[in-house]
Amino acid sequence: MTSSFPASTVLGYPRIGPDRELKRALESYWEERTSRGDLESTARRLREDSWRRLAALGLEGLPSNTFSYYDQVLDTAVLLGAVPERYRQDDDLATYFAMARGAEGIPPLRMTKWFDTNYHYIVPEIGPETVFSLDAAKPLAEVREARALGLETRPVVVGPVTFLLLAQATPGSPGGFAPLDRLDDVVEVYARLLAELAAEGVGWVQLDEPALVADRTPAELAAVEAAYGRLGRLENRPALLVASYFGDLGDALPVLAATPVEAVALDLVRGTAHGVDALAGKTVVAGVVSGRDVWRTDRDRALATLLAVRERAGRVAVGTSCSLLHVPYDVERETGLDPALRERLAFAEQKVAEVVELADLLAAAPRRHAPRRHVPGQPAAQGRPHASGRRTAQGRAPYPVRAAAQAEHLKLPILPVTTIGSFPQTGELRRARAALAAGEIGEAAYEGMLRTEIERVIALQERLGLDVLVHGEAERNDMVQYFAEHLDGFAVTRHGWVQSYGSRCTRPPILHGDVRRPEPITVRWARYAQSLTSKPVKGMLTGPVTIVAWSFVRDDLPLREVVLQVADAVREEVGDLEEAGIRVIQVDEPALRELVPLRRAEQDAYLEWAVAAYRWATSGADECTQIHTHLCYSDADQILAAIDALDADVTSIESARSRGRLLGAVGDFSRGLGPGVYDIHSPRVPGADEVEALLTEALRAVPAERLWVNPDCGLKTRSYEQVEAALAGVVEAAARLRARHA
Repeated sequence: MTSSFPASTVLGYPRIGPDRELKRALESYWEERTSRGDLESTARRLREDSWRRLAALGLEGLPSNTFSYYDQVLDTAVLLGAVPERYRQDDDLATYFAMARGAEGIPPLRMTKWFDTNYHYIVPEIGPETVFSLDAAKPLAEVREARALGLETRPVVVGPVTFLLLAQATPGSPGGFAPLDRLDDVVEVYARLLAELAAEGVGWVQLDEPALVADRTPAELAAVEAAYGRLGRLENRPALLVASYFGDLGDALPVLAATPVEAVALDLVRGTAHGVDALAGKTVVAGVVSGRDVWRTDRDRALATLLAVRERAGRVAVGTSCSLLHVPYDVERETGLDPALRERLAFAEQKVAEVVELADLLAAAPRRHAPRRHVPGQPAAQGRPHASGRRTAQGRAPYPVRAAAQAEHLKLPILPVTTIGSFPQTGELRRARAALAAGEIGEAAYEGMLRTEIERVIALQERLGLDVLVHGEAERNDMVQYFAEHLDGFAVTRHGWVQSYGSRCTRPPILHGDVRRPEPITVRWARYAQSLTSKPVKGMLTGPVTIVAWSFVRDDLPLREVVLQVADAVREEVGDLEEAGIRVIQVDEPALRELVPLRRAEQDAYLEWAVAAYRWATSGADECTQIHTHLCYSDADQILAAIDALDADVTSIESARSRGRLLGAVGDFSRGLGPGVYDIHSPRVPGADEVEALLTEALRAVPAERLWVNPDCGLKTRSYEQVEAALAGVVEAAARLRARHA
């Protein structure tokens, strides 16, 4: 084992490619336009380019095994042999993608949010019968690839405790079973992994344990002690870095400190160094450069933190607070940004340079006694309040009154069928949007294409027999970026792509100033769509929490105040849609669960102001106007009381991919509910029988008069061929049950 940890490192790095090369390679492979060899060649080039660039920037500790074709948790399941039998195929990559995307007749594994980020991970299934076996091919191959370039790397793997805490029990597991019950068996596989890496000459291994920054029970802390006690006592292993991030370790810190691991990474941006004295004798990888935002690091503040930690703990390395997976590659490519704003920004490449600079400054700083004081993280500044001050929702009429008024006005059948909002974004649309931005076509030609696409979407829905239609959002590049482009206080990037899951990438806007709405944003196209049909068309808005959560947000105001500014703009848009004759308005809040603090003590306060912001945004609507909201892929069953408190008339929510997991928790949910019956993140097309079975199960939990029929999420990532076939099955299934209940 080696005891010397590099002076500078990052916990991970973006993997999609600066121009989304991985996205294009994956989608081409899935569509059988290119070979596996082509995909592997692109992946290898992306890995090698990243290692070379990190080394060129002067970074000493290079991570490996952070690349993934889809998701690092799924990679860990494969590493451990935790592959459900139903997904196994002759080809290992086909098995991998079947778990992520489904296969013929087989839904994929469940997907949900990675802690409080907008990254999604695949949820492993672990049962008493799961047979674990080591497949170390991927981490070993990456170590060898880097060595061929003359570079040594530190393999990164999701740690055993976090892996099991994030897993779910296999269907049919005995009552009381939890995946963590299999800890001893899993740790034995990790022990074999460490032995193989040691035989390969690997000096350090990073085991990621972000689950330890949430509240953990005594039994879970005992699992940490057992796992790292066992792994730390191995004679033949690399040195171990246990990486925590997204908050404070809290009670887990002294537990880890008592184990024989050599290093612990602390998030000193979202957390503090409280209790760091316990880590004396180990290396502390001090995460003073944020991996979650795009603002330049306050160098003086970060250096003061590093000096204080070094004084209290001894050996200190400089690192990022978490993986840089959550930020774009390089701000220097954003030549269209205001220079004054760009000067304040740091993307992944700039953050690596900050880490290297801070490591040099720390090495040059004399070792001397630092004042004993609270070691700072980066708490939000309290800033001045926005001029609109405190907002208080007046409150709409009680739901039963609204429901009766809406039934009279909308005249919908039971089990009404609708979609979540977006329809496929065709290549033609994307090319036209790019051509408009490049000045190759005029606004009139572009808008003519939009009108044609909206006409197509409305006609398709009418032909299939949907009840509440959508205009398809042809004009929108993204559900957050589109609004950011029309609101003051935001800037958008051209190359600022961040992975959301698999091949799905987003460009989070940069929210840097006070938010105001200069003019209506969505009204024009909603009005046009409604003019094409006598059926109700939904106005489609993104909610204030989600707009903020999926942006890089200014750090000089409390988050609550920023959300309320956005809520003002959404409220104005709701009023203008009503005036335009739109009587069904969906205000999506898929990030409501995502932003819930990881510590229980902070959750109630967050939910109180987040719910209040949503109610403020929607409470001005007339009782005849039906307000919908939507949440997806975020363990929403854990906050159903808060979702009910949003006071939306209808809530649509992911359910198909998780096989109705939500339905057991809806309990006293008292409004319209649309548990999804079509998993749009998979290319599978469900038949009418499958949808009918899902609806029949939903009817056990939700009365027919309050049950809505809809997909899990928007349809923009699917093809028209898939969408038409799937929606035809959804409408047929709803019609069968409608006839039965009539």
